[in-house]
Amino acid sequence: MAASPAYGEEKGGSSSLGEPEYGHDPASGGIFSSDYKRHDDLKEMLDSNKDSLKLEAMKRIVAMIARGKNASDLFPAVVKNVACKNIEVKKLVYVYLVRYAEEQQDLALLSISTFQRGLKDPNQLIRASALRVLSSIRVPIIVPIMMLAIKEAASDMSPYVRKTAAHAIPKLYSLDSDQKDQLIEVIEKLLADKTTLVAGSVVMAFEEVCPERIDLIHKNYRKLCNLLIDVEEWGQVVIINMLTRYARTQFLSPNQNQESLLEESVEKAFYGSEEEDAKDAKAEAASLAKRKPYIMDPDHRLLLRNTKPLLQSRNAAVVMAVAQLYFHLAPKAEVGVIAKALVRLLRSHSEVQYVVLQNVATMSIKRRGMFEPYLKSFYIRSTDPTQIKILKLEVLTNLANETNISTILREFQTYIRSMDKDFVAATIQAIGRCATNIGKVRDTCLNGLVQLLSNRDELVVAESVVVIKKLLQMQPAQHSEIIKHMAKLTDNIQVPMARASILWLIGEYCEHVPKIAPDVLRKMAKSFTNEEDIVKLQVINLAAKLYLTNSKQSKLLTQYVLNLAKYDQNYDIRDRARFIRQLIVPTEKSGALNKYAKKLFLAQKPAPILESSFKDRDHFQLGSLSHLLNAKAVGYQELPDWPDEAPDPSVRNVEVPEWTKCTSREKRKEKVEKPFYSDSEGESGPTESADSEPESVSKESGSSSSSGSSSSGSEEEEEEEEEGSEEQSEDKEEEEKRTKRKKEGSRKAAPGSTGSPSEEEEEEEGVKKAKKKALQGKKSCAETSSEEASTSESSSSGSDSGSEVEAKWRKMPPSSRAGPKEISLLDLDDFTLAPPQPVPSSSIVSTSLVTDLEGLTLTDTSLAPALLSPAFGTVRTYELLHRMAGEGLSVEYCFSRQPFPGDPHMVAVQIQISNNTDAEVKSLRVSEPKPLSGMRIQEFPEIECLAPGDTASVVMGIDFCDSTQAANFQLRTQTRHFYVSIQPPVGELMAPVFMSENEFKKEQGKLTGMSEITEKLTLPEKCQSDHTIVQQVTSAANVGRVPCGADNEYRFAAKTVTSGSLVLITLERREGTAAQLTVNSEKMVIGTMLVKDIIQALAQ
Repeated sequence: MAASPAYGEEKGGSSSLGEPEYGHDPASGGIFSSDYKRHDDLKEMLDSNKDSLKLEAMKRIVAMIARGKNASDLFPAVVKNVACKNIEVKKLVYVYLVRYAEEQQDLALLSISTFQRGLKDPNQLIRASALRVLSSIRVPIIVPIMMLAIKEAASDMSPYVRKTAAHAIPKLYSLDSDQKDQLIEVIEKLLADKTTLVAGSVVMAFEEVCPERIDLIHKNYRKLCNLLIDVEEWGQVVIINMLTRYARTQFLSPNQNQESLLEESVEKAFYGSEEEDAKDAKAEAASLAKRKPYIMDPDHRLLLRNTKPLLQSRNAAVVMAVAQLYFHLAPKAEVGVIAKALVRLLRSHSEVQYVVLQNVATMSIKRRGMFEPYLKSFYIRSTDPTQIKILKLEVLTNLANETNISTILREFQTYIRSMDKDFVAATIQAIGRCATNIGKVRDTCLNGLVQLLSNRDELVVAESVVVIKKLLQMQPAQHSEIIKHMAKLTDNIQVPMARASILWLIGEYCEHVPKIAPDVLRKMAKSFTNEEDIVKLQVINLAAKLYLTNSKQSKLLTQYVLNLAKYDQNYDIRDRARFIRQLIVPTEKSGALNKYAKKLFLAQKPAPILESSFKDRDHFQLGSLSHLLNAKAVGYQELPDWPDEAPDPSVRNVEVPEWTKCTSREKRKEKVEKPFYSDSEGESGPTESADSEPESVSKESGSSSSSGSSSSGSEEEEEEEEEGSEEQSEDKEEEEKRTKRKKEGSRKAAPGSTGSPSEEEEEEEGVKKAKKKALQGKKSCAETSSEEASTSESSSSGSDSGSEVEAKWRKMPPSSRAGPKEISLLDLDDFTLAPPQPVPSSSIVSTSLVTDLEGLTLTDTSLAPALLSPAFGTVRTYELLHRMAGEGLSVEYCFSRQPFPGDPHMVAVQIQISNNTDAEVKSLRVSEPKPLSGMRIQEFPEIECLAPGDTASVVMGIDFCDSTQAANFQLRTQTRHFYVSIQPPVGELMAPVFMSENEFKKEQGKLTGMSEITEKLTLPEKCQSDHTIVQQVTSAANVGRVPCGADNEYRFAAKTVTSGSLVLITLERREGTAAQLTVNSEKMVIGTMLVKDIIQALAQ
């Protein structure tokens, strides 16, 4: 290369000219020097005819910019190469121009024609770069050219160029806000774009230019929800924040119902005695309207469902955005899902932790229960920075309640020994807040703080004094000893705030310490001139109060102190002394205030309320800079209040243009219906059904699960909408066809047949009917089917929250649909099995699967959730209290495998209590439950009397938190108490889940790697039959059988009771007596223990 000798000489020269920062490293040294010779060399290379030299020069220049060096004087030489034919050189020239176009505007303007040519370049990267440079030239004169370029780029074939057009919109708007109307047209056009690449950028432009124009979002709302999971991460954050504000203006509050009902009942009582009948009637009508059960808008549910998977995102900003969306929009019962995701973020960098903890501190004030199971995650590590420690303390204090306060106070005790003084001071304040909020530990906290007064560290003592002062104000009469103890500390404590607090306490409660108070004043008068201003002011106050209550002992002292204060350097102290002298010492000049001096100084003062500094922060949108700073930042948009009445939901319906309608309607039907029949016709078990919700079909294609592309989902949605527009015109034809087929089907259907052609036709027709109902619901027609659809959607939305995996009711078997009662797919859509549900089984199920689906029934008349008793065998009982240890009282318990009625997250434990004594046992109850952190115990109702020889059976609920640790509690009678504990086998921590084979395989595919545990085993001779194997597995664990096509495989499914995590079990028989057991669960500990228990059960 021709320039290399010159480069070598210059390198040597640069070091001799005193530029040691670059040294002699060829990678960093000579290249980045800023002397003129080197720049001349680069200019020569840029003027060369060889593309290789130009490329090398551009690489060096871009490297200079990356190192923060100024390369602006090369602008003329670089800008000439914008017309270079070499793509690589052109790209780097545009990178340079984007950086310096704003600084060198005049020179950039000379090349504007080249940039305009670049907008027509065949390479999409060059087109995008040209637009980026053009929008970086901040000169008002080229606004029309920029506007034209943006409009052209918005219609470009390449999504990358359209994305760049979206980025250019805010730049042009900041340069000339008069272009707003034209830019809104471009934004409207780009919002209709169906590519994920453009979505985030155009929403950002929308937020910058016209955030108030929510009418632009209506038609694109569902599309944005469905594309969300595939948009790049920063785009997801922008879209989620925008949709949060949109939802607050378009949907009703999901939590308003209880509040409005309470308010309404008060109003009704108030207006009940009005004499005017008309007003009465209106009030009643309003109350009835308000009392209608809350039905969540399907679009509201769509947003919540499609954002939920993003809680697993690797990007902390995305998780935070979803968390704030759920906090501001979700029903209270569903907000809990964000806690786990936010706790996961606490393992990240300290900067991320700081932001997350700020938001958790705000959430934990209103939704304390959400974070209680994760209490230990907020314990402080010695390596945490001070600001993180103080925020964690804030959260722990917010989460403190009567059950966990002892644990938290023990934790606080260890924090006080820390070397970090700010942290120790914050801990002492936290103890004070706990004592204020939880009355039963107030004395304990006060005693602990008094003990800290003897600490060697003066700062600890000082902070303790300040907090004790606040606590003593709540009940001063009971704690005169503490006041005396603190009076003695005035000799040792030098911290001004602490000394001032002690003096205030003694002055305020001088009647409780009449002998000590004058002596303290005497000591303080001695050192008055050397005290800090805050202490001097309190000394004057103390003198005044003693003068009013004990003037005999303190009159001279008071006069002495006031005389000292009269000549103090601080004018505040001089003013205070002058004011107090006139107020308390009666003279001829003193006015009428003198007689009220006692009332002024010794008035009853309310105790201070120790509140969290995060109490009122939730009026800022969580996750925003304004929330972090607790002050409104520039550009912050207020979170709107919920509307009183729901706006019209039909504005979000998208009309399909005529030209998009396909001529071959039947083909499209087949394509959409394929998922109904593809996998399940061979099997006769419960079949896969496509998701036919009112708002969207694309959820099935993967918008709410991580797999699948959202683009295919949105195509399906379009096709469904096209169908809907045609269905209306062909209503009569369809009706006639349906009637004919229905008659034929009922004529031909035989009770034992399994798949005759007529039934298949009938089944296909049923699917079409279900689809039609879904589409009618989507268009908000005033028909009964759409009302049913919205009702079923709301009922499903309520139950949707508990589990992460959404189990669905599958479509009804044809034979049951042939009867007079019809059940559409929409009626059963998205129905989560909160308690275990029975699985569909009917005459259409093949005889080979009758044994597989043993004990499971479904009729079309009853779809109510039914309780499931253990499928096989007897329930195993355990001894809780032996009659010898219980002095004649024996207690046994078993796990009934029924859902606990009070709380679905609790395991129901049936307890049998027998009285083997000769006397009555009275007042039998549970007391002092001591569950571990996160565990909960729901006690059984008190048994008032148990006669001799009698046995009583009761049920209690325990939330074991998916752990096999024992729940400890006391069993009490009127005279005795017994310490007992219940330890659950791992198989009892779950509830059965029923799913199709396809669904089982799909979920199993997600739970691989560390979530999969495989063990080989040998089946004994007596455990070779299907019945015995199933019986042994279901006795070891509370699981549901999953249909399986293979003869040598057994599949079972369950979910953990507390967290709803799936547990999938596969037992595969091999040659001879060999077998392989596989358990898939994200809870690895449960999986490992379950494998052991099942192997043990099969070996028996």
